[in-house]
Amino acid sequence: MIVAKQYRCIHSASCLCRKGHIKEYVIFLVFQQLNWNPRLIATLSCVCKWFDDIAKRVLWKEFCRTRAPKMMLDLQSSGSHSVDGNWKALGKLLIHCSGCSKGGLFNSIQIPGHFVYRTRFSRTSGKSFLLPQCRTDVLYVSDPCEHLDQGEEGDVGFFRGVFKSFSVSSVRKMLIDREAKFHPTEVCPYCKAKLWNMLQAKMVPRSAGSRLGAYDDCIEYYVCLNGHMLGICTLLPLSDSEEASELE
Repeated sequence: MIVAKQYRCIHSASCLCRKGHIKEYVIFLVFQQLNWNPRLIATLSCVCKWFDDIAKRVLWKEFCRTRAPKMMLDLQSSGSHSVDGNWKALGKLLIHCSGCSKGGLFNSIQIPGHFVYRTRFSRTSGKSFLLPQCRTDVLYVSDPCEHLDQGEEGDVGFFRGVFKSFSVSSVRKMLIDREAKFHPTEVCPYCKAKLWNMLQAKMVPRSAGSRLGAYDDCIEYYVCLNGHMLGICTLLPLSDSEEASELE
């Protein structure tokens, strides 16, 4: 549903929007016909503040609902009409592998971020990334995005995820109780919030490696204040990862 509210353009004096806007419901119908194309939504957001506001309130929300309908229903089933962070951040998380840069979160390797055509997010997989005392939380995690033959790093996988109602989650409470520190410089690539290092907080269970098909001692991931998760792992050779899956 489109929020019935009037907005003025707050862009520059030369902005063409000052001469009058297309009606909001017309933009809605156009993007509905375009199947909520994320590249076009991002382009529209760059036009001016008014269009950016429509994209954040309406278009990114509809994109998320269309791309992952069951997941979105679950994330909102606690009674909230919004999500932690915002719809734009969640939309980006669904389709963008963050990669990494030297000196950044995963400072030993340089792999550019990129868009991903299709990614499966699983609530069942999310349980493998939670300590037993936190498994009442709901976490959706993607399959690893594979970047093979990365020199000394071997086969690298990036994964990402999102918590439901992170502000009241057991994971957040445990991080606070353990006085976990935020990363001193880096922020979430999806919403720009501060990040906790789950490895430093000693909150990475062994089951995470089995789920990812990765070496247990080569997994690292972060969770931001809005409950977005991003991580890196070194993938096992295919035959070894199949064996690990059977052991799980």
